[in-house]
Amino acid sequence: MPVALSVNLNAVAQLRNRRDLPWPSVVGMGRIALQAGAQGLTVHPRPDQRHIRFTDVPDLRALIDDEFPDADYNIEGYPTEEFLQLCETHQPEQVTLVPDDPSQPTSDHGWNFSRQHNYLKPIVARLKKNGLEVSLFADPDPESVKWAVETGCDRVELYTGPYGATYDNPKAAAVEIERLGETADVAQQLGMGVNAGHDLTVANLPALVERVPNLLEVSIGHGLTADALEYGMSATVQRFLAAIGRD
Repeated sequence: MPVALSVNLNAVAQLRNRRDLPWPSVVGMGRIALQAGAQGLTVHPRPDQRHIRFTDVPDLRALIDDEFPDADYNIEGYPTEEFLQLCETHQPEQVTLVPDDPSQPTSDHGWNFSRQHNYLKPIVARLKKNGLEVSLFADPDPESVKWAVETGCDRVELYTGPYGATYDNPKAAAVEIERLGETADVAQQLGMGVNAGHDLTVANLPALVERVPNLLEVSIGHGLTADALEYGMSATVQRFLAAIGRD
């Protein structure tokens, strides 16, 4: 199955929130991304609503339901009660749980599965009972990810930030891509699907897709939005689709 591209709209929302104005439209940019061939949309509604607002969540749900019923809606965030209720109300196709503190500027590490699997297990069960597929943010660590299966999750999303940071160092990139690949190998052997996200670009995606066979989805926001300033959203989505082999 080809890798799916999920466009993260947080950066679009952050730009909109600089003014008390409705543009750029999060829904409008999501529509353009899906029209251009993206397989899904991702949002991360934080408690302070500094980018995606809670009101964006139902609007994007309606966009997908009304215009792109085959698209995948992924809501990611820390599993507070408010967040869990938001997911249960708006029924995304996928929920990605991340361990970051609400004050963090962005996600920068995965769950410590050896210590936190018992904490995560009932949360995962609650979401799955509501018919939601659950993915857990994971560091590129083969030993740690062995514990993720204890949570009952469907997938893990590999944190690719360290790989993205090697954009100017090919030797370091090779080391990071192998860590990601080894972690994905373990996760897949244990029956979990594998997603990936953070600082992925047109330049570094092909090597990731090659090293991680059966990668299910990449979720991309910052790099894709940055490229969209230069190429436009539609052309940028097409460039990223080509980078993951979906051209």
